[in-house]
Amino acid sequence: MPHQTDLDTRKGLSDELLYLLRQHPRDVWQGHPNLGGMARFWLERHNGFRQLGGVLEDALSRFREGEIEPAAFGGFFAPRLQHFLSELHHHHMIEDQHYFPVFMAAETRLTRGFEVLEGDHEAIHERIEQVIASANGLLGHLKGTDRDATRRAADSYAGDSGRLIGGLMRHLDDEEDLIVPLILERGEGPLGIG
Repeated sequence: MPHQTDLDTRKGLSDELLYLLRQHPRDVWQGHPNLGGMARFWLERHNGFRQLGGVLEDALSRFREGEIEPAAFGGFFAPRLQHFLSELHHHHMIEDQHYFPVFMAAETRLTRGFEVLEGDHEAIHERIEQVIASANGLLGHLKGTDRDATRRAADSYAGDSGRLIGGLMRHLDDEEDLIVPLILERGEGPLGIG
């Protein structure tokens, strides 16, 4: 049984880490002059993860309800899941190796927040491994004739996927709440990310 992490229970980052968000709330982000090309691209990537996660969850739900035949489900699902997981892994590597160190150096009061986000990345990576294992189990059952085994494999995958997607959604929101206000406060050029 996977262990529960802060990612499963928290409702957002602590107030002490969100002092810049109070100065730059979400409703002013899109019109802010310091929201540059890098930040816009990064937010689009996050929205892409949200959308593709929803597409995958919807396809799984429709398959489990019998609305999609196994072969059609496998053909639709497998390449999209592979793309989702590989892009997510790559995205987190870039954040951990490049952007987080820049942001921590720029605003040391946010260091604890970036440590939380890095911990999220570790938890999400573990969940990706679980999802890969259970997805392979499910895909392996799609050509079989044992409907109960296929249903159990789908249920197992649904649990692992739900934990991954749920944690990822919490993480994306918290990451944006920490980083975008910092970018709006300082500007991409002065931060060295423009």
